[in-house]
Amino acid sequence: MASRHAETTKDPNEAITRGTGNVFADLGYADADERQTKLRLAHAINGVIARRRLTQAVAAEKLGVGQPKVSALANYKLDGFSVERLMTFLTALDQDVEIVIKKKPRSRAAARISVVAA
Repeated sequence: MASRHAETTKDPNEAITRGTGNVFADLGYADADERQTKLRLAHAINGVIARRRLTQAVAAEKLGVGQPKVSALANYKLDGFSVERLMTFLTALDQDVEIVIKKKPRSRAAARISVVAA
């Protein structure tokens, strides 16, 4: 079996494309902002559950859902969750959710949605 080694030489003619900061936009998803928002909210929820060392059953009880939904959330299978529902889960876990609306900077072509966990 041949071993794999990282390529150490660089082609000086190879272009480097900087990402947007949203992998879903980089991959061409039409709903990239929503997907990124859901991902960040789920990450925050999973972080609270982990820090509190809650079992999926206990977390499900606190969130008012069945354990399979908590499992889906833990595995970032987020198609069955809305942004609003994920924010409600955070408040059920005693987390404040703050939404700030502001004018976009002139330096950026388009407005965006972002989630920042404190």
